[in-house]
Amino acid sequence: MTARDRAGAAISALPAIGLDALTADAALLTRVDRKYVVPIEATASLLHGLQRCADAPAALEIDGERELAYRSVYFDTPDLLSFRLAAHGRRRRFKLRTRTYVDTGVAFLEMKTRGARGLTRKERDAYDLDAADRLTVQARGEVAEALGAIGVAPTRADDLDARLQTLYRRTTLLLPGATPSRATVDLDLRWVDADGAGFTLPRFAIVETKSPGQAGALDRALWRAGHRPQRVSKYATGLAALRSDLPRNRWTRVLSGPFSSAHPSRKDTPCAAV
Repeated sequence: MTARDRAGAAISALPAIGLDALTADAALLTRVDRKYVVPIEATASLLHGLQRCADAPAALEIDGERELAYRSVYFDTPDLLSFRLAAHGRRRRFKLRTRTYVDTGVAFLEMKTRGARGLTRKERDAYDLDAADRLTVQARGEVAEALGAIGVAPTRADDLDARLQTLYRRTTLLLPGATPSRATVDLDLRWVDADGAGFTLPRFAIVETKSPGQAGALDRALWRAGHRPQRVSKYATGLAALRSDLPRNRWTRVLSGPFSSAHPSRKDTPCAAV
């Protein structure tokens, strides 16, 4: 059995929880997110170990599936304004994407902005599934307004186009306790740029914990196993991995570590493909 198979088996062995119960127990409107890039072997061992805990996590299950397919398309300008604002740590910045839940055929437009005072605002609206690889006229208008609110020229919304897509299978966990928390485990990670070039990380998972503040049980288990939070963005880190001419300083650790083992993929997959 491969490490990927062991990870899948560990996910299948966890108790199941439905979406309504998950949301009720751990909505986490205010939360601290920590990201880890973990080898598949270690991810499988960690998940098996959690099964033996008194408060074993439960895995979100929808229509009998626990590993749900996600597809995100990120939008940026030709000069990569969104990427560069993040790469240089600018206080005013934004990130725009569509997220498609492939198994259920539902899509959303998601925008995150940060203004001059460092306040982050997230907006998420239902989106036309058939338009998930492009911005509609209405969407551009809403994005222009959001950009203007953080001091970016609203006209830059006209320049936004699909630059990168990410595909992966996600398992969402509820971690019980005095203060329930959540975590996600992303497997089968794949990046594809607008020209069809891309790469995969078959030997790694991205684990993200979402807790009300203090580190939770999963964070402590990761720390005991020698894993520490890392600065990683699926969009910015993925784009930097694909293009050596882009700034890399903010993600040097992960780019020179797990992402250095990336497996190139063929240049035959357009950004619009599912």
